[in-house]
This record gives sequence, structure tokens and C-alpha cells, in this order.
Amino acid sequence: MNRIIFATGNAGKMREIRMILDDLGMEILSMKEAGINIDIDENGATYEENALIKARAVAGFARECIILADDSGLEVDYLNREPGVYSARYLGEDTPYSVKNANLISRLEGVPEEKRTARFVCAIAAVLPGGREMTVRATIEGRIGYEEKGEGGFGYDPIFYVPELNKTTAELTGEEKNLVSHRGKALRLMKEELKKNEGINCQ
Repeated sequence: MNRIIFATGNAGKMREIRMILDDLGMEILSMKEAGINIDIDENGATYEENALIKARAVAGFARECIILADDSGLEVDYLNREPGVYSARYLGEDTPYSVKNANLISRLEGVPEEKRTARFVCAIAAVLPGGREMTVRATIEGRIGYEEKGEGGFGYDPIFYVPELNKTTAELTGEEKNLVSHRGKALRLMKEELKKNEGINCQ
């Protein structure tokens, strides 16, 4: 069976990835499941650079497999697109997202609805057997809410409000989220790119 290793240890992210890539007919493993335990310094200036840094690092341990990695972030326009590429490290990597979300809401106190615009951005990189590299990018537009809402999703989902759906991304079902989210869109773009590469045989 063909195998994809995704450079993440995030269980919530892996659920989304498996749902969307399921029809590729490949085994999809996280780094941990593949027995790869390394620290990766994500020091790129863009989402694409960080995704490639992760994918290349994991490819060094599994060159015969398809390696995917993503980098995503929340960009709040009123805050000069912070936290951006530093979203995962905002206020510290080990800081709970409830604290990060509360901080962003506090920084937007008094800011009117029309100026609370934001987006989630996701870039996905692939390193294929043989060394070929590809990247794709997708976004979802929305606004920052006034409080956390919803029990689904993870990270900044409870404060990211999508006006067209009248819900935060944490209030969406898994199927709904995969249809509209930045990661869902990017994964589908990458899936189409992988389908174009016939003859990939990763055991």
C-alpha cells in the first residue's frame, strides 16, 4: 500500500487529514505513528517555507514515502495580520489556546464588527520520492468573535466566526469544516496534485 507520512503530531489535524485524503487509497501516518521523533525548527518567513522545512526534515528519515507537511496561521487585519506565521508560538508554544484566544479578544476590545476581519491561511508542502517538491495555499475569510463559541475544532477555531455560516469554525461539524476550512481546501488542492503524479509507489 502506498504510504503518506504527515509531519504533525496534532491528533485533531490528523482526523481532518484522514477524512479528506481517504479516497487516495493510501495509508496515512503521523510522524509519531511512523516512528519519527525529531524537533524541527520552523524558522521560515512564510507558511510555505515552514511547511517545506518540516517536510524536508521528515523526508530525511523516509525518502521512499510521500511526505506532507502544513503550516497554518491566523491573520487578524486590525492587528497587522498577527499572529500570522507565529500563530502556534503566539504567547508561547505551551500556552493554552483558551489564553491565546482571550488575549486576541482583549486586544480587539471596542473594535467594530467591520474591522474585525481575519483569515485562516494554510500552506501544504509535499516532498515526493525522488525529491520533487510542491506547495499549495488556501484561505478562509472570517471575523474574530467576541467570545469563544463551539466545542469542535481546535486552536483558534472558537473565536473565528464565518459570517456566511453564522457559526465559528468550532461550531461546525467535521464534514462542514472540511468543506470550507483553509486546511480542507489546501488538502484538496494537494490531493489533486498528487493524483497527477502517476507512478508514485511508496511501500
